[in-house]
Amino acid sequence: MSSLFAWCSRRAGGLAMLATIALSYWVISNELDAQRHGYKYMTTDSLSAPNYDPQAGGIWVNLFSYYCLFIHVLVFVFPIRSCWAVFSITRSLRKTARNKSLKDFKFGHRRRGSSTSLSSSETLTSSRELSSTSSSEAGDLDSELYVDGDIAPDRVIHAIIVPNYKEENDTLRETLEVLASHPQARNTYDVYLAMEQREHNVEMKAMRFVNEFSKKFRSIDFTIHPSDIPGEVAGKGSNCAWAARKLSEKYSIGQRKDVIVTGIDADSHLSSNYFALVTTMHIAHPETATTTLYSAPIIFDRNAHNVPAIVRVADVLWSAAGMSGLYKGSTIAPPTSVYSLPLELVDRVGGWDCDQEAIGEDLHMYLKCFFALNGNLTVRTVMSPVSQTNVTGGGHGKGYPGLVADIRARYKQALRHMWGALDTGYALRKGVELWQERKHTSRAFRPLHTSMNDDSDAYVPESQIDGSDSEVTPESGIFSDVVTDTLNAPNYERILYLFHRLFEAHFLPVQMTILVVASTLYIWVTEGTPDVHGVAWIYTVCNVLRTGGFMEVALYLFLYENFHKICVETREKEMSDAGLLKGMHFSRREFKTNLIDYVMVPLVAPIFGSIPCAQAQIFHFWTLDLVYTVSKKVTRRRGKSLSAEAMV
Repeated sequence: MSSLFAWCSRRAGGLAMLATIALSYWVISNELDAQRHGYKYMTTDSLSAPNYDPQAGGIWVNLFSYYCLFIHVLVFVFPIRSCWAVFSITRSLRKTARNKSLKDFKFGHRRRGSSTSLSSSETLTSSRELSSTSSSEAGDLDSELYVDGDIAPDRVIHAIIVPNYKEENDTLRETLEVLASHPQARNTYDVYLAMEQREHNVEMKAMRFVNEFSKKFRSIDFTIHPSDIPGEVAGKGSNCAWAARKLSEKYSIGQRKDVIVTGIDADSHLSSNYFALVTTMHIAHPETATTTLYSAPIIFDRNAHNVPAIVRVADVLWSAAGMSGLYKGSTIAPPTSVYSLPLELVDRVGGWDCDQEAIGEDLHMYLKCFFALNGNLTVRTVMSPVSQTNVTGGGHGKGYPGLVADIRARYKQALRHMWGALDTGYALRKGVELWQERKHTSRAFRPLHTSMNDDSDAYVPESQIDGSDSEVTPESGIFSDVVTDTLNAPNYERILYLFHRLFEAHFLPVQMTILVVASTLYIWVTEGTPDVHGVAWIYTVCNVLRTGGFMEVALYLFLYENFHKICVETREKEMSDAGLLKGMHFSRREFKTNLIDYVMVPLVAPIFGSIPCAQAQIFHFWTLDLVYTVSKKVTRRRGKSLSAEAMV
């Protein structure tokens, strides 16, 4: 039975799609039959008007109709949440931009000095423990509440993993230059280039970057992920997993609680505010510091003006989906691409997974942490948007063939995103496991590198820690590095919210498309006939909700204009201050010139939402593997001229 449940859970999206299609076909075909054979002869032998039996198929019609209403309500609610999120985030960004104390915090280490070696990852500058009564409520966005002038910024070390495979040198160099420009980089950034053995001359490539940036960070190193590990699938998740196991060796038990691991894409540009805010939140909330995951909104603000409008809008709506959980007070906030979590939490969950289901590495890691803590994972939003580049097929300026190339490249990325529907099955199995172990009050774990040859679950059996095993006892020293974790009771409310978000992400695009088509056919079939099932009002409401949903998306695009503007202005100022402005790309939006974006929304939804989602769910019936490809990135024009000199 367990194997059957595992098989079904991995195909949950596809099974739900088939079930919805079957229900729609059954209801519509029955209505057609009812109209064809539903009349009867009266006693006067005169043919009566069509007379429907209310009991004939009524339960299926009601199920179909009310499910259609349910899906339309979800479609209506999602953009409302996204609008509120982008509005609240924009407002918080304005506060952060004016926050003088945050700037003082970033530069504070220059006044205090530091005993930390630029190349050492064995020592940390210590500071007094901060006693704080600040709220630890998830989603607290007010950065000024976290800043304390007495905090030593060198206390928290940022281990930054940059996974990459066949990335252009200019792309990687530009990302490292942006990181190196941060005032706290030399004292608190340990950068790890997570390379792939499959890439030709990868060690030579990595060494060039290490030599070039060795004096610009606290330390910089590289790891090379082997290509022949059984059970591992190539991708960002397996790359991060290998790098995390290697970097874990460099930090002692006492240091680990103040080491924050951040995974970024090779083209991600992070503001220095990002790490300053993570540091302040980590220190201000010691009671949840080791069980917190930090998420940031993403913005495509570097080459949006050079990609087709349909691609640009697809990425805008993708960022909307990511931001929809980052509003103040949200307790469910899955990250998108870039996120941070303490090394002790990485230890607790056994690091990143590397199998087929972990291709959506960001959501998968979030789910792994969420269920490991019985749904009590704390999430905090970092009010520092991450600059990303739109996917491109290199079609700018190449006319119609270039348009097709860009759309094809974006579709491949959409398919990769929708392949992450496997995470719903993973969450279902973890939910069952959580219920089975709901009475457990504590578990133990070891540092990630000490369990790298074990199963992905790094927990140590409690019986062994308690000494009930005569061969393995605490006194033997074998478990001297074990940390005992007290588990809170399962938070079923958050678990319910989580499955709502997963349904929204992995089921809603296909379900909505099927039901829009099916409900239209049902209305056409039953037009002019009595409403014997009493469901006509539902389809009237669905039409209103559908229209309202499109209006809400238009409102989101309108609110997004201010969000995009403040992000571009803030990044431009920071790049200017860092001396990296020359050749840096900025995409500015103007309402009049972006009216076409509003027109593209009805096309974006099916092309980059419903269709790739349906394709992924159908393919899951016979394969869970997806070939991971690297998309083209835009880089600074100046970077290309410098790269040639650096290679000599």
